[in-house]
Amino acid sequence: HTREMPYSFRHCGKTFVLMSDLFKHQRTHTREKPFFCGQCGKHFKYKTYLVTHQQTHTRENPFTCSQCEKRF
Repeated sequence: HTREMPYSFRHCGKTFVLMSDLFKHQRTHTREKPFFCGQCGKHFKYKTYLVTHQQTHTRENPFTCSQCEKRF
């Protein structure tokens, strides 16, 4: 819990605890979108964005509203 942030991006000076976070951050500068949907070809910066997008093709509704029980 030393708050040491050994990884820094020389382009903007932002620092990170994890190297993987540094790599993710670099995409904000390069506009790289390495994850793509096999159904429609749309590209995404992060895998989590792709997974969420893919649910639009399968019509999955994984979330439930705590107020009305409607799924979305």
